[in-house]
Amino acid sequence: MPEAIPPLPAYELTEVPSLVPGLDDFYLSLIVPIVGYWVVSIFFHIVDVYDIWPQYRLHTPAEIASRNRATRYEVLRDVLLQQVIQTAVGAALAFMDPPQLQGKEEYDIAVWATRIRIAQRALPAVLSVLGINAVTMAKNMSASHPLLAGALSGGHYPFLTTGLAGPDGAAVPAFAAWEMAVAKAIYWLVIPGIQFLVAVTFVDTWQYFLHRAMHMNKWLYTTFHSRHHRLYVPYAYGALYNHPFEGFLLDTAGAGLAYMLSGMTARQGMVFFTASSIKTVDDHCGYALPWDPLQHLSGNNAAYHDIHHQSWGIKTNFSQPFFTFWDRLLGTMWRGDTTLKYERSRRNAEDAVAAEAKKTKAL
Repeated sequence: MPEAIPPLPAYELTEVPSLVPGLDDFYLSLIVPIVGYWVVSIFFHIVDVYDIWPQYRLHTPAEIASRNRATRYEVLRDVLLQQVIQTAVGAALAFMDPPQLQGKEEYDIAVWATRIRIAQRALPAVLSVLGINAVTMAKNMSASHPLLAGALSGGHYPFLTTGLAGPDGAAVPAFAAWEMAVAKAIYWLVIPGIQFLVAVTFVDTWQYFLHRAMHMNKWLYTTFHSRHHRLYVPYAYGALYNHPFEGFLLDTAGAGLAYMLSGMTARQGMVFFTASSIKTVDDHCGYALPWDPLQHLSGNNAAYHDIHHQSWGIKTNFSQPFFTFWDRLLGTMWRGDTTLKYERSRRNAEDAVAAEAKKTKAL
């Protein structure tokens, strides 16, 4: 008969208190992604205006002045509209979420510890396939390494008890410290990590295929996506400069579906939405800063996405906002040196600005 499993703890559910005292998490979840967007955007705008790191610019000020086909006002207007839509959808998602409760964490961790204990029952059979006699090893190690011996013998830990007696007078079994440590790691790290990976993979997939379709279909491009490409020289706060329908479909709907499919909690979603917003700003910032961690998180950074905004690279580098695996798998990644192409753009922009200045002076 299998050894008794340690009992699961009792729990009582209570509502999770607000993360920020005095501010309901509902409102915080709507505010934080927008604050993240504008904090990073304003940082890069200051860098841009005061030309703090010219050595890391992807484009010169002359290129910004001469090549873009949208004014700063038009960009700001459309970004704010996009964020109104984003906030409305975020509010709808928050309303659909069940109340956030706490108090069951230790119970859920104990459930994982139970699964780990039960899984150990298969260990002797698995090792026997490899020609290892786990039972004999456990006997030999029982005095020097009792926990390892217990695992090798199929999760047999008669010496681990709570110190209390059950209804039948027998000692109540307890989990080993290592079982609880692994269970906590699964609960607090592995599962959230998998959820975030699922959400990121979904968003990257959603945006890649829709983004690519908007380039391959002439009607979709001229009707919707061409607006974003008025910025031949992207800059940070223009990251969400899109047609409202495209912005809703690619960014807002994609992130919302990723959040729901991954099973994130509301607070995990807050982190995910904010990270997505900051990442897309960083991808459009116009700077290849060597100390910017987001520039090194994946190959999908400002330099990578900037190629897509150039007339010669517009049918490549569709992946956004996190990783580049779809471009690699489907052969849409830009290959080759871009140095001469960027240098030509800089010279043409400087000539255009000089010609305009000369014309203005003549008038």
